Amino acid sequence: MSRPDLSAPRLILASSSPRRIELLAQIGVVPDHVDPADIDETPLKGETPTRLAERLARGKAEVVAARSPDAIVLAADTVVALGRRLLEKPADEAEAKRFLELLSGRNHRVFTGVVVIAGGQTTCRVVDTRVSFKTLSPEEIATYVASGEWRGKAGGYGIQGAAAAFVRRIVGSHPAVMGLPLYEAANLLRGAGWRPQSA
Repeated sequence: MSRPDLSAPRLILASSSPRRIELLAQIGVVPDHVDPADIDETPLKGETPTRLAERLARGKAEVVAARSPDAIVLAADTVVALGRRLLEKPADEAEAKRFLELLSGRNHRVFTGVVVIAGGQTTCRVVDTRVSFKTLSPEEIATYVASGEWRGKAGGYGIQGAAAAFVRRIVGSHPAVMGLPLYEAANLLRGAGWRPQSA
């Protein structure tokens, strides 16, 4: 899904996440530009994970769309929830350890919002994926925390790395847990007028 011609709108990814760039490449999408949006990601009082994922993805897309109104803007955000508790990006090793202890042997949910803004129109989808972790030993937790792989990742883990060995089962979208639901992203881009080069 690369650009069909030079007259087509530019595609801007409102994220500097290497994971999202790699995921897009899997379906042949190469953004013309990467423009990360810096927004306040603090959850609002009483905000559900679904609404938070949508609000953050929408907020990032809107910031970038304001800077590049003639482009197609794609943004996404991932929220991890254990019951009613939101597990954000750990601030330090102690919090990463605590998150993994909470997730150990339990099921949790990953909500990923994906938003496309094109021609002043905003479309959004939120994908809900259920993830089941095995029971983690103290040694496994310590080793993972020491690796630093948890940094910058909601819930304190990255399923695309060593934490894949912790996952017993996934019900939903694997790429959404990595940061971008590809099926939904592709459909939103098509709806915005983005077409494969061969189209």
